[in-house]
Amino acid sequence: MHGHWAALHPIPLPTCTPPIDASALGIWALQFTPKVALLEDAVVAEVSGSARLFGGMTLLHARVQAGAAELGARVAWAPTGAAALALVRHGLAPDKCDGFRGPLAPLLDALPLEAIAAVRQHQPTLARIGCRTLGDVRQLPRGGLGRRFDKALLAALDQAYGLRPEAYEWITLPERFHVRLELMSRVETAPALLFAARRLLLQMAGWLVARRLGATAFTLRWCHDTLRAKDAGTGGELTVRTAQPTQNVEHFARLLAEHLAQVTLLAPAGDIELLACEVAPVIEESRSFLPDTLRKGASTDLALERIQARLGSTCVRRPVLSADHRLEWMQRWDSDLAQRPKSPAPSPSPGDLPLPTWVLDAPLRLMERDNRPYYQGPLQLLLGPDRVEGGWWHRSSAGEDALPLNVQRDYWLALSPHAGVLWVFQQRLAGDQTAWFLHGHFA
Repeated sequence: MHGHWAALHPIPLPTCTPPIDASALGIWALQFTPKVALLEDAVVAEVSGSARLFGGMTLLHARVQAGAAELGARVAWAPTGAAALALVRHGLAPDKCDGFRGPLAPLLDALPLEAIAAVRQHQPTLARIGCRTLGDVRQLPRGGLGRRFDKALLAALDQAYGLRPEAYEWITLPERFHVRLELMSRVETAPALLFAARRLLLQMAGWLVARRLGATAFTLRWCHDTLRAKDAGTGGELTVRTAQPTQNVEHFARLLAEHLAQVTLLAPAGDIELLACEVAPVIEESRSFLPDTLRKGASTDLALERIQARLGSTCVRRPVLSADHRLEWMQRWDSDLAQRPKSPAPSPSPGDLPLPTWVLDAPLRLMERDNRPYYQGPLQLLLGPDRVEGGWWHRSSAGEDALPLNVQRDYWLALSPHAGVLWVFQQRLAGDQTAWFLHGHFA
């Protein structure tokens, strides 16, 4: 139940176009995720794995909501597909269609029996025993429900509430895009076809995005109404071409409007068709801060200079090694990319002990029992001690107050029964002879 599902349900529009078909809505939704399924007369889509591609779940929500509203569909969100479908059918207000606004069980318990198809089939019987909501059905003994009704009822409830995994048959993209739309009323002028054709353009853009293609030519066809003159013919068509492959709906609509303005219908149109007749792969621009020259093996320093010029001198720094045995001073971050270290010698290590994989921001003081350090159990000292002393030459300044200056430490490699291999040291400064500290972890 840890998914993020969207359910899209076609709704009637106060226009001259009929509600969108569920299969066409599913093809449009494939631009957001490959996990799209047709469920009854609606569409469910699992979008958890696609959120990062669209800049996060908030931006993905906004894109799906905006596109669905223009196509004529209501959207609901929930942790399960069955729950999202139940909310999209009976959550009339926008805030009622959000299955993440609170715990899922109370939200579904308040829905009527019609919210889930497997429960709706037994509504007359359930109503006679006093059940009005899904919560009433869940309060009945499961054993009695399983014996009196079919197993599909309990399975559907468990799937909606996230107690049982869901399994759907995902739809696949067609090889060619060709859709048809029947108009609710006759259209007598060609420019007026653009309003209905825009819905088809939205569907074509979704198909193009899912196929990673761009259209270089598309054809709009219209069929004349049956009550037409004999010399008017069955219909007409026009083909719109673009200079380069594109997926932009607004660009498609502007070009189509220019062409329709020059067309005169010989008879009123009753339905329209849209066909993507010529497509080509789209070469997408890289949105990475790393220049293409770096990915092709160019100098790293030149690439860092370009990134620093884009983001600012304080946003890009590089690590510089220092000839110091104190772990906190072995490396510093420098924003001056032009400065080069005089001797690129490897960082010194305290004695023969290996350096830890992860270092704590500040050493953690350990508890002691019987003169032995404890960290999730008694520590077994494996290697050491290696003494590290130094820092008396440093003077405190504004940027160095957070780092220890003069240190006298005995480092050990220790084994914890639960935390694994650790990097610990015993403080040797006067006045604190027996203090033990945890400084790093090993992978």
